[in-house]
Parts: sequence; structure tokens; C-alpha cells
Amino acid sequence: MFRNRDGQAALKASVLMSLMIFGVGCSVESVDAPADGSGGGGPALGSGVRRIQVDGSSTVAKVAAAVQEEFESRFTDTKVALKVTGSGTGFKEMIAGRIDVANASRAVKDSELADCAANGVELLELRIALDGLTVCVNAENDWVDSVTVGQLNKIWAAGSEVTTWKDVDPNWPDEKLSLFGPGEESGTFDFFTEEINGEEDSITDNYSASADDNVTITGIAGENGGMGFFGYAYFYANQDKVRALKISATEDPADGVAPTSETVKSGEYAPLSRPLFIYVKKESLKKPEVQDYVRFFLTDGQKMVGDVGYVSLDAAELKIAQESLEAAIAEVTAE
Repeated sequence: MFRNRDGQAALKASVLMSLMIFGVGCSVESVDAPADGSGGGGPALGSGVRRIQVDGSSTVAKVAAAVQEEFESRFTDTKVALKVTGSGTGFKEMIAGRIDVANASRAVKDSELADCAANGVELLELRIALDGLTVCVNAENDWVDSVTVGQLNKIWAAGSEVTTWKDVDPNWPDEKLSLFGPGEESGTFDFFTEEINGEEDSITDNYSASADDNVTITGIAGENGGMGFFGYAYFYANQDKVRALKISATEDPADGVAPTSETVKSGEYAPLSRPLFIYVKKESLKKPEVQDYVRFFLTDGQKMVGDVGYVSLDAAELKIAQESLEAAIAEVTAE
């Protein structure tokens, strides 16, 4: 099914599939905080279970799911309710005051910040990793290993008339070009359209959109002429199914750069290197369990960043994030 702004049923099905794949929970049981407000790990206190509400980016969910698993094994009195609905939906949930942490593969928009402020929600922005947004093709594709930003624009721009690979480059075969990617609720969608097409949300209608990056991978793997884009961790976990292209910021494909830890960290993988974020509702930092979770994300949780295929922050960037967190905790707990 091609991109459809009204495809709510398909979106809900894709989100459910994402949750099943990640093994993360979206249960709605009623839970109560421990009477003593304990913030430590160890066995559950009585029948009380502390609960943290997290929603947002499927890109960040790759690491967030790994962090969740390890965090819950150490803080056994705490449940992280991790949902995967896209960066845009995560911010909507934050604006409505329904979550503690929003995962995002793009920076918050001014309009979203204004809506948060109007609802009395103040955000703490924390970088948690770096990513190289990856453009992939079918594993059997043997005619291209590097594309220019201009070629990507020709393929993905709004109103594009490209239907075959030959339409992009006469040296490529007359093979149908089948496109797959995230929908408009995705931060990856926002980032890609702005960097490649020059305008956020501007994109061809001739592609299959899904909120689930695993569906995108399945689509690419099932079509000889398939192409799509997603966060590097999804390529990292599916290298047997799809192949990553080098990206050239010049007009010469020979200048293409492959997405690697080194090229993402240096910024050489341009223009598709990007930071990944979590946004914490400052009011939620009054809760010891949220303090524990975010601290864990910025300490032991950093190991999971590399494990899933993203790039860890360097020591200086990590220190900035940790100090920002502690300053915010001190601010809200002093009120």
C-alpha cells in the first residue's frame, strides 16, 4: 500500500508488529508506586511497581529496548512501558502529558515546543547516540554501490516521475524501482526529506510507507529493484537481506562514503549523519524511577548503543548530557 496520510489502521498494525519484534511492552495494567518512594534496585517492595512511560522513535527503540531489558533486570521494582509509534507521535504524547520520556530521531520542532509550553510541559533534551541514516537496496542489486544526493532527490522528490533505475542513470538497467520507507509520523522521514529533498515532508507519493522499519526491510528484500531508508541499526541487524549504499554529497558517485562508526562520528558520512535523542519531561524527574532510568541510559546504557549498531557519544558529549540531567534533577527537586 502506498503512502496514505489516513492509514490509521495500517499504522496501528505496524506499531503492534514493532512492539512484538522488539519484545517491548504496551500493557495497561494499573500499578502503584512504593510507599517509601524508593529509587533503588533490588526486589519489588510489596505489591508496588514503579512505572515509566516511554514512547516515540522506532530508530531509538532499537537501543531503548536493549536499555529497557538491562534496566529492568537491575531495578526489579520498575517497569518501563516502551511504545514504538514514531518521533512525531511520541512528541504528541509528551504534549498531552501522557509519557515521561519521548524517544526521537530528530530534534523537537519549535511548534512542538510551543505546544508543550502551552500545556505546562517543560522538556530536557539529551543526546544519547549518533546514527547514519542508511539507504539500502536489494541484496541482489549488482549495478549500484554509490548514489549522489542529487540522484536520491531525483528518485524521492515530490512529483518524481522516476519509475525505473534506468530513469535515474542510463547505465543502470530498465528495472522497476520499488521504494519503501517510513511514514510522516517518523523522525527519520522528517530528517531524510529535509536533507535530500530540501523540505520536510516533501516526498514522492510513489512509495510504500510503514511505521515499522522491519516492514521496509522486508519490502526491499522482496523486490530486485527495491530501495529504502532507515536508521543504521536496522541495516546492522539485516545485512544478509539488504545492502547499504555509499552516499556522495557531490555530483560524482565515486565520492560516495559508506556509513560506518568512523564516518558517522567524523561527519564524513554527509548529509545523513545525525544525533539521536531522548526528551524527558522535567516534572517526571521528581520521580526517583525516572531519575534512575535516565541516569542508566547515560551510563551503563551507552554500551547498548554500540551493541545495536549506533555510535556512542564521545566522553565530552556524554559529560554534557550527564551534567544537564543532574542540573535538571536538582532544579525540579528543589521546588
